[in-house]
Amino acid sequence: MMVLIAPQPAVYALFKSMQIVAYGAFVLLGLIWGSNFIFMKWAAASITPEQIVLLRIVFGFVPLFAFALVTRSLHWQHLRHVHHFVVMALLTTALYYFAFAKGTVLLLSSVAGMLSGAIPIFTFIMAQLFLRDEPLNRRSVCGTLLGFAGVLLIARLWGGNAEHVSAAGVLWMIAGSLSLGCSFVYARKFISPLGMSPLALTTFQIELALILLLATTDQHGIMQVFADRRATLGLVLGLGLCGTGLAYVLYYIIVDRLGATAASGVTYIPPVVALMIGVFSAGEPVTLLDGTAMLAILAGVGLLQSGRVLRFNKGREAT
Repeated sequence: MMVLIAPQPAVYALFKSMQIVAYGAFVLLGLIWGSNFIFMKWAAASITPEQIVLLRIVFGFVPLFAFALVTRSLHWQHLRHVHHFVVMALLTTALYYFAFAKGTVLLLSSVAGMLSGAIPIFTFIMAQLFLRDEPLNRRSVCGTLLGFAGVLLIARLWGGNAEHVSAAGVLWMIAGSLSLGCSFVYARKFISPLGMSPLALTTFQIELALILLLATTDQHGIMQVFADRRATLGLVLGLGLCGTGLAYVLYYIIVDRLGATAASGVTYIPPVVALMIGVFSAGEPVTLLDGTAMLAILAGVGLLQSGRVLRFNKGREAT
């Protein structure tokens, strides 16, 4: 006779508390990433985009390195993969952060934030070009086209750009998205087979990016940003401790508790947060067309997500 044992109240309460923590981390991460654009805008009044990236990595690396040491995630044998760490340091940190900083300097923070919502679309395109292990379907194609339509609406490529939109700024945001998209492809082909923890990989790649930027960034006048209290707080706490260090820790919590698919949904939050901050806090002029473009980008990302779920479900049914 089969005996069914009801779950213990303590176990159920623990599970619920873990879920609450995960969803709290989900919302907090979206808020952190969405606010990064206004912080970059503030810092850009005093220092260059290269210097913004350097200081961001400095203040972000410290808590991340401490977290890696506490969890004993770093091992000497990892150093045999240093060539992969260098590539990831360029794609996911140095180039990506620099392109977004340049784009944010040339655009309104709200517009830059809305364009960041297209990251999953460019990632999907890079995967189709270089991985080719997942067949296209109607939802994926429609999602990609819809997302690009949103980017084009923001860019105003017809009849001259709007006053608050810089074509160069849009191109920098696209370059940052492409860099991150290429990093996912590279990680899937070369990093995933290594079996390393994401925390160890991230710590090594940020450390290498920091070394690279220390060697190549002109640091003349970099201390001027600390004369502005608002810019200092935004740079140290917003971009560094939270936007780089804490953000990775939160992401690991989400992936561990909710799974990778649910974690990817956090990309919906930053464009909305950036838009709200830009309009209601910074007083940036955002038009109805900009809002429509953002909705198109988010809808495109949604179709891409649903297309992946559809392929996954069909694959399970086939097996």
